Amino acid sequence: MRRLWNTFLKGLVAVLPVALTIYLVFWLGKTAESILGGPLRVILPSGHYWPGLGLLVAFLLVLLAGVLVDAYVVRRFIRFGESLLARIPIVKTIFGALKDFTRFLPAGGKGRDLKRVVMWRMGSARLIGFVTEEQISERLMREAADDFVAVYFPMSYQIGGYTLYLPKSELEETALTVEEAMRLVLIGGVTSHAPSPGDAAKAAGSPSR
Repeated sequence: MRRLWNTFLKGLVAVLPVALTIYLVFWLGKTAESILGGPLRVILPSGHYWPGLGLLVAFLLVLLAGVLVDAYVVRRFIRFGESLLARIPIVKTIFGALKDFTRFLPAGGKGRDLKRVVMWRMGSARLIGFVTEEQISERLMREAADDFVAVYFPMSYQIGGYTLYLPKSELEETALTVEEAMRLVLIGGVTSHAPSPGDAAKAAGSPSR
């Protein structure tokens, strides 16, 4: 019985991430369609609405938001809305979580907000951090600005984090991508222990003993 249960758990671990990902994508599409489908049926002439139009309009609206976000007025409006959400209990935790996840996505062709992954020694421990700014303003650090970088340390499982200005000499470079490191930090260091493509290639090329 225990062996059967362990086999079931192995199957669940294998299937659950894929199933949840597919479900989430399906849910987002269905939600967009249901929210915008009703108004579109009212606005459009009879017979002009077709299934999937709501999802297409949602995509176009997000695309439009990406175009308008560079406008000064729109940026001020977004910041005002974010400041309101950040004051509401529970909501600010959810909003902060989503905000942290989106920080490592490409934005406007300007590169990533989180530029590279580093390790910082704190006593005998090491913390995973993300360099967010290579050039520190002299108004902040004065003559020492060239020696420091801004490093963001997110918290595991919950949202929040710390931005520390650290000397470049105290940071160790890593081979992790921003996505890999962010995923590792946010789930508390729990990994699937699956070998990376680079590790697999090394293992395949190494002589057998």
